[in-house]
Amino acid sequence: MIEVKEISLSDKRGKKKFFKFLIDLYKGNKYAAPNFYFDEFAEFDPAVNDAFRFADCRMFLAYKDGKIAGRIAGIWHRGANEKFGKNELRFTRFDVIDDFEVTKALFAKLFDWAKQLGMSEIIGPMSFSDLNEEGMLVDGFDKEASYIELYNFPYYVEHMEKLGAYKVVDWTSYEIKVPKERDPRAQRISEMLKKKYNFKTLDMGYLFKHNKKEFDRYGMKCLDVLDEAFAPLFGTSPLNEKQKRRELETIKQIFVPELASVVVDENDDVVVYGFMMPRISEAMRKGRGHIIPFGLPAFLKGMKNIERADMMSVGVIGKYANTGAVAMIIDNCLEGLIRKGVKYLETGPELEENRHIQQLWKTYNPELIKRRRCWGLKVE
Repeated sequence: MIEVKEISLSDKRGKKKFFKFLIDLYKGNKYAAPNFYFDEFAEFDPAVNDAFRFADCRMFLAYKDGKIAGRIAGIWHRGANEKFGKNELRFTRFDVIDDFEVTKALFAKLFDWAKQLGMSEIIGPMSFSDLNEEGMLVDGFDKEASYIELYNFPYYVEHMEKLGAYKVVDWTSYEIKVPKERDPRAQRISEMLKKKYNFKTLDMGYLFKHNKKEFDRYGMKCLDVLDEAFAPLFGTSPLNEKQKRRELETIKQIFVPELASVVVDENDDVVVYGFMMPRISEAMRKGRGHIIPFGLPAFLKGMKNIERADMMSVGVIGKYANTGAVAMIIDNCLEGLIRKGVKYLETGPELEENRHIQQLWKTYNPELIKRRRCWGLKVE
């Protein structure tokens, strides 16, 4: 017997069960990287996540014979719907045992809600913003998930196809073997742009250590650039001050000076930036939802001895988008990766039609290693 129960956003015990199901489902899986509880509680707390000002959310747990067998959350993102002229309900945090009847029961709840709201389509996995995990893995099941991704078993894809789901968009991830030396061409372009536009590369490591106020000021400017640069992309919505502050705090938790680059112009405005982070997936597995105590040794090791890094985001302000300014970030990032002895860089999920961002790494022979999908389901 399958029963689906709704979890109130104010029910901390129920929400913990919701978050813990993912951790239990992927226990012992060497590719999964379960979310931390503090991240998830913050994301689904209207008092913390300011996206709730323009979005509503409902959370569901499915039980089979009295045992939790699946979960799903729906997001009515009024902000994104208004921006893109859509009538969509998003789904997120979908996880399930290999039982299609459980999947059907979970999505039935979302179809009911979508009909009540007058929505014409359900799409996902998509969260509250483009800063969160998005897309279901459809290729690359033998690759480890990063901090900004969620892993899923191959049978999820079969379940979606049985539901009649169709592809909306795909995101791709590429692996780059870090070269032993900097790229002379990127260096030349970087030096030329510095002279032509009076650009300056900030020492964010120094600010992080000696002037936190200035670090935060520039960090917020970077997120302003991100907001502008990402605005035309699929599913994005404007970020407000509170959301940017939350993202900045996340960056600070995993900040490594060599893995960050920020370039400003003569007016002290951020022109282009790039943030990378160490791969901390092992700490996420061992911590089972927490860093302390069991995940701490792996976290500290991952932050110090970095074999693999993950690109969080790269953004360039529109005014300088066609000047080649991103080459400065490529040059600075490679210098930092080489200095830290990093062997591999993973680009992170990129929209498959975003040729511009993919061209950035073309010189370094990127290898396509993962594909993630946003599915669509018609509401009839």
